Amino acid sequence: MFDYPVLLIADGDTVMVKFPDVPEALTFGADEDAALLQAVDALETALSFYVEARKPLPRPSKARRGQRTVRPSALESAKLGLYQAMIDGGIKKSELARRLGWHLPQVDRLFDLRHASRLDQIEAAARALGRTLEVRVT
Repeated sequence: MFDYPVLLIADGDTVMVKFPDVPEALTFGADEDAALLQAVDALETALSFYVEARKPLPRPSKARRGQRTVRPSALESAKLGLYQAMIDGGIKKSELARRLGWHLPQVDRLFDLRHASRLDQIEAAARALGRTLEVRVT
């Protein structure tokens, strides 16, 4: 769902990673593998800006044949999916808090990509939005 294509650009002694769909995400590494490891953090940080600004998340474009992609970690992907479901449904955080019977700071933590929310909390919030949380290992 949040599998973003990247551009890997050799830049002297480093490799730069750019995300065409998320221009705020930009990072470097000593080589391609190191740059791709850094890219996860850069992507999560950039997407957190969208969440903080309450803006829709950029949709990933389709990767070209052989193009590498980067996705947020599993927990962050679940949080971002929940956030996108809330945006798509036109539901505000205060309404989600009401549906869950939670205080607003609890809901705020669900959308904080640096907070280690519990999966059962994300699952409860998804149910409150009429959605389900699906976890797969592929």
